[in-house]
Amino acid sequence: MTQGSEALKHQLNDPFNENIGRNTLFWLLITNVLVLSPLYQHATLWSIGICAICFVWRVGIYLGKVAAPPKVLVTGLAIGAAVTLALVSQEIGLLNALVNLLLLGYALKYIEMRQVRDVKVVVLVGFFLIGFALLDRQSILDTLQLSFVAIINTCVLISIYQHSSRKVNFRFGVKLFAQSLPLAILLFVVFPRLPPLWLAPSMKNATTGLSDEIALGDISKLTRSPNLAFRVGFENELNNTDKQQLISNEQLYWRTLVMENYDGQRWSQSPYRKNEQRSAYGNKPKRAKPNSAGLTAPLIYQVITEPTYQKWLFGLDQAFSQSEHIVELSDFRLFSLRNIDQRLSYQVSSYPSSALDAKLAPDISKINLAIPNNNNPQSRQLAAQFAKDYPQPAARINAMMGYFAEQAFYYTLSPPKLGQQQVDDFLFTNQAGFCSHYASALVFLARSSGIPARMVTGYQGGEYNPKAGYYSIYQYMAHAWTEVWLEGQGWVRFDPTAMIAPERVLDGFDATFTGQDSYLQDSLFTSLQVKNIPWLNNIRLQLASIDFYWSVWVLGFDEQRQQQVLAKLLGNVSSSKVAIMMIICFIIIALIIAYFAGVFKLQPKQDPCIKRYNLICAKLANKGFQRDAMPPQAYAQFIHQAFSEQQPQLVANFDKMTEHFIALQYQPLSAKQVVLHQRLFKRYFSKLKRNLMN
Repeated sequence: MTQGSEALKHQLNDPFNENIGRNTLFWLLITNVLVLSPLYQHATLWSIGICAICFVWRVGIYLGKVAAPPKVLVTGLAIGAAVTLALVSQEIGLLNALVNLLLLGYALKYIEMRQVRDVKVVVLVGFFLIGFALLDRQSILDTLQLSFVAIINTCVLISIYQHSSRKVNFRFGVKLFAQSLPLAILLFVVFPRLPPLWLAPSMKNATTGLSDEIALGDISKLTRSPNLAFRVGFENELNNTDKQQLISNEQLYWRTLVMENYDGQRWSQSPYRKNEQRSAYGNKPKRAKPNSAGLTAPLIYQVITEPTYQKWLFGLDQAFSQSEHIVELSDFRLFSLRNIDQRLSYQVSSYPSSALDAKLAPDISKINLAIPNNNNPQSRQLAAQFAKDYPQPAARINAMMGYFAEQAFYYTLSPPKLGQQQVDDFLFTNQAGFCSHYASALVFLARSSGIPARMVTGYQGGEYNPKAGYYSIYQYMAHAWTEVWLEGQGWVRFDPTAMIAPERVLDGFDATFTGQDSYLQDSLFTSLQVKNIPWLNNIRLQLASIDFYWSVWVLGFDEQRQQQVLAKLLGNVSSSKVAIMMIICFIIIALIIAYFAGVFKLQPKQDPCIKRYNLICAKLANKGFQRDAMPPQAYAQFIHQAFSEQQPQLVANFDKMTEHFIALQYQPLSAKQVVLHQRLFKRYFSKLKRNLMN
C-alpha cells in the first residue's frame, strides 16, 4: 500500500475519531464558523470567548496536535458560562439570553463530542441557531447566506451515513434542500400567521437615527450614515408599466416625530403626546378620515421599514393604516404597538391636501405657545417687531420665512457651536446651520409672536428606483421642519430650509452636500460615486429591486395578504378547503420526492464501482481482450499476460484497481475501510483511463 494510503488509514484509526469519520469532522469545523458568525451581535463577550476556545481546541484535535479535553475543563467552562449568563440575562433580555444559552450549549457539546450521537445533537442545535439568525437577518442576501449554512449543516449528517467525497456530500445536501423547498413554500402560503411567542428585546445601541429628543446638531450627524431607513412603493408608480417617477421630491415629507417641548437647549415630545402613546395600547385610537369632498385622491403606498428597535413609523401627512398593530395618533403620526425589531411592511393611505386640526384645542395651543422664560431676548424682540409689522398670522409667518432668505444665512453640515442663548446665537451671530437650526428658530419666533408652532422631524425626499418604481429613504435624508397653526387652515408646514438651500428640497441631499467633508463621512463608497458609474449603479438598482420585491411579497406576506392569495386559489376560504388543498399538495410533493429517490424505478441503481470497472473492461474489449465470463482476478491475470511487456504501467494500475474492486465487492469492510478502498479504486480508475487513451 502507498505511503499516502498508510497516512489515510492512520487518520481513520485515530482514537479521538473512533466513532466519527474524518470527513464529518471536517464538515463540523466549517459548520461551526458558519452557524455562529451570524449571531455575534447577540453574543456576550463571555459567550464569544468560550466559543472561540472550543473551536480552537477542536481544530487542534482535528490536526492531531492535542487530545480530547478533560471533563474537568468542559465542566469548568459550562459552570463559568452558566454563571455569567445568569448575571447578564436581565440586561440583555429574554431572547438574547436564550440565544446565548444555545450558543454555549452548541460550543460545549462541540468540544466534547466523541460519538455519532453527539454529532446529531450539534447538528440539531445548529438548525435552531440558524432559525434564530433569521429573526433579525431577513434580507434576501441574508436568507441565501443562511440557506447555504443550512445546506452545510445538512452535509454533516450526510457524511455520517454516506462515505463519499466532500463534493458528493455537498451535491446531495443541495439536492435535499431543493426537495424541501416546495414543502416550505406550501407551508408558508397556507400556515396561519401566528403572533411571535416572545417579545424581542430592545437593542440599546440600535436606533432609527432619529430620537424623541433632539439637540440642534443631532440631525446633521445622520448625514454621515448611508444606512437604509425605509422604502416606499406608491400604488400608482408600482403599477405604472414605464416606471416613471410621478411624485416630486418636494412632496415627500415623511413625518416621524412631533417636538413640542423646548427647554432652551433641546426639543422633545410633550408629556401629553407621551401619555397618548402609553394609552394607545388600551384603546387603539383611530383618527376619522377627512371628508373626501373637494380633496385630491389619497396617496396609497406601502412602507417597508428597516429594524429601528423603536415604535414610531413613517408616513406622509394625514396618514392612515389598516394594520392591526398600528395606531394613528392625534399629532398625525403613525405609531406601532410593537418594537420594530425586524423589517416591517405596512399599507398607508395619506390625504396630503386635507387640513390638520382645523380647530385647535386650548391645551394643545398652550403647549405650542410655550417658550422658556428670560431666554433669547434678541429673538423675542425680533418676533415682537414681526407681530407689530404683520398683525395677520399668515402674513407674519411668511415675513419670517422671507427673513431667512434676505439675511446672510447659509446651510452647512458642520455648524459652529452655539452658546446658552441658542436661537440668538444662530440668528444674529453665526447665521449658519442645518435643518434643525432653521426649524427651531422659526418655531421660537412664531411662538414668541403669539402663533402656535412646533418642530416636526422625519425624512425628506427619497431616491427613486426606476427598475421597480419605489423610493429608498436613507438615514442621511433625515430632516426637520416647522408646523404653524393658522386659523381656518390648521397646521401648515413651513420649511425654512427651502429658503436657504432650495435644492435640498427639490433635488435631494446629493445635489446639495457632495462638496462638504462630513457628508456620508461614515461611508467609504458614497451613493454619488456609484451613480457616476452607470453600469455599477445599474447593478445596484437591480439588486435593490430584487430585495424590495422580496420584502413586499415574502416579508410583507401578512394575514391579510394570505387571505387574498387563498381567496384567489379557493374562492370562499374555509378551513376544509385549505385542509384539502394541503393534503393534495403534500401527496404531490411526496410523489415527486419518491420519484427522484428512485422508488418507482424497476431496476436498482448500479453500483458506481461496478459501473467504472465494466467501463474499463469494455475499453479493453475494444482492443481485442474480452472478459467474457472470467472472474475479476482471472481477468487481471489475462491482462497481465497480454500487456506486461508493451504497457507495464497499465498492468500495474489494472492490478491495483482489481485489488480494491474485489475488496469492495466481496470482503466484509468497516465504514472507514470502505472510504479508503473507494478512494484508491477511483485513483487507479482515473490512471487506467489515461493509459487506455494513449
